[in-house]
Amino acid sequence: MSDRFEATYLIETPHDVASVAQELAGEQSTATSSRMPGETDALIRDFGARVEHIEALPPAEAPSLPVAHTLGQRVHRARLTLSWPLHNIGDSLPMLLTTLLGNQTGMRRLSGIRLERVAMPQSFIAAQPRPAFGIAGTRRLTGVQGRPLIGSIVKPNIGLAPEQTAAMARQLAEGGVDFIKDDELLANPPYSPVARRAALVLRALDEAAQRTGRRTMYAVNITDGLDEMRRHHDAVVQAGGTCIMVNLNSVGLSALLALRRHSQLPIHGHRAGWAMMTRCPALGMEFQPYQMLHRLAGVDHLHVSGLGGKFWEHADSVLQAAHECLTPLDTQAGAADDRALPVFSGGSTIFDVAPTYQGIGTADLIFASGGGIFGHPDGLAAGCASLRQAWEAAIAGQELRAYAQSRPELAAALARGKPVRKA
Repeated sequence: MSDRFEATYLIETPHDVASVAQELAGEQSTATSSRMPGETDALIRDFGARVEHIEALPPAEAPSLPVAHTLGQRVHRARLTLSWPLHNIGDSLPMLLTTLLGNQTGMRRLSGIRLERVAMPQSFIAAQPRPAFGIAGTRRLTGVQGRPLIGSIVKPNIGLAPEQTAAMARQLAEGGVDFIKDDELLANPPYSPVARRAALVLRALDEAAQRTGRRTMYAVNITDGLDEMRRHHDAVVQAGGTCIMVNLNSVGLSALLALRRHSQLPIHGHRAGWAMMTRCPALGMEFQPYQMLHRLAGVDHLHVSGLGGKFWEHADSVLQAAHECLTPLDTQAGAADDRALPVFSGGSTIFDVAPTYQGIGTADLIFASGGGIFGHPDGLAAGCASLRQAWEAAIAGQELRAYAQSRPELAAALARGKPVRKA
């Protein structure tokens, strides 16, 4: 596959699968609605997409999406692998995305199409910027080794003046949090401009570091237009910051690529809106291609949801997403480490620590918790300590309650009980 790239789709159609597969391949390469004079056999050979494999699957009971369909007509499902010559797209990530999920998603004869996996040649991967800091760089900047970064978010997530955000961040840092992030809804509003918020929060973190001996990383949300994001980034650097954050789906791949080239800091990638791209099983994409695209573009941290049950995604899917982030893209000898740090968040508490560690088998992650820290009966410092202790127990293979017997912070968190989620 050295000169071709492949994509695997789940497709659904009431029509002949082989015919639809050929139409799909043509739609995403050389074909039009009818063959043109310039569409020669040589052109198709050199630039056309190929159907590499079709795997028949059990039929659907009914079309997942509206489509011309006769009652009682069989609705076929299949797993389809296509390939394209790499010279169709060059080194362009935006054109890769256009090829993978373009006009074929609107084909009239399809009642479902979902991108499952993408495989790219090593030459394409090596040509992309990929993470500048990743796992090792983030650990170096935070001074955290051998365990996850314990993260949190300032609450309320919006509406606070920069002075209030700084005061809360200082409390979290003095309580032992390794990583603080802005909410995805807080970027550069008039009541809390990025430059002022970053300056005040980072000053507060410097003051906290004089007491704790460690400086907490603060991911400043700079989501905006590209020119504005560059200016926000520079303001964060000037204030002594060590991380920026962007809402990936809002800024797009091209802006992320440009920011990666400009940035002197790790890029924390929030996937707000991801569910819209994946929650319908007949549309969108799996996380493997999503994380690949954004890691190739240069994101250092990537949200994967969490096991706390706040959101819809089930545990197996969350853990698989983390595995994808931790799987190297460039597998050539001597290649730089291009893994991204998975970020677990969304209702995470001490009760989610052991299954998270057992599920991914590594401490290379950010474990972000709001209620698990703020809701501790003995305060923020105790909440943070209880999470660190839960991770110590998980890594050591010890049962949580036994480990808590000599650790009052963990014992108090256990006594509070596991949060009950609304059905």
